Amino acid sequence: QFLRVTKQYLPHVARLCLISTFLEDGIRMWFQWSEQRDYIDGTWNCGYFLASVFVFINLFGQLSGCILVLSRNFVQYACFGLFGIIALQTIAYSILWDLKFLMRNLALGGGLLLLLAESRSEGKSMFAGVPTMRESSPKQYMQLGGRVLLVLMFMTLLHFDMNFFSILQNIVGTALIILVAIGFKTKLAALTLVIWLFGINIYFNAFWTVPAYKPMHDFLKYDFFQTMSVIGGLLLVVALGPGGVSMDEKKKEW
Repeated sequence: QFLRVTKQYLPHVARLCLISTFLEDGIRMWFQWSEQRDYIDGTWNCGYFLASVFVFINLFGQLSGCILVLSRNFVQYACFGLFGIIALQTIAYSILWDLKFLMRNLALGGGLLLLLAESRSEGKSMFAGVPTMRESSPKQYMQLGGRVLLVLMFMTLLHFDMNFFSILQNIVGTALIILVAIGFKTKLAALTLVIWLFGINIYFNAFWTVPAYKPMHDFLKYDFFQTMSVIGGLLLVVALGPGGVSMDEKKKEW
């Protein structure tokens, strides 16, 4: 019933949520140009020019990618550009050595994989002239990879406390991410995760309650929009299904 009511709007909402973290970060680069430039220069000692080039690439790459995705023009090129931004920031901000932030960046990459798969017309091969069977089409494997990477976000939310609520949350959350990863009851499991993650995001990342001059404001804001992007990836799963490499698809053959 939910899918019938939201069929026309859900993919658009999913794409908007998915690119929200890039949009927010690109705007932040504009308003915090000098702070970002000084941080990169201080961290890497690369000089003002290279630090400014880094900030410009982030600003232009993210905003132009968001515009292309929302306008549905050259979406594949926009996705590859945003993949590059993720890789660049992972190295520049030393996220590679922070497991929590690395897993969240990989989850963000999973959302882009799903967007890339959605932008490909059915039956086209990623490599020109190479025929592909239905079961092994690149689009379906991109959907599988996107689903698996998305669940990394939820692994950062698991709490190993011994109170009843944490144990229940871990059990239910783990069951749902397994269902999404293997593609069983995928749309229902993904929609449940969307609701759960949205509630957690509003509760724990309420950046609007923290004054803008405090460092915690920017940290919570970044976390909030990154989580919204993962929600966008899950909404794509709800709207488009798990793809051919999933138990839901195999059930049709059984």
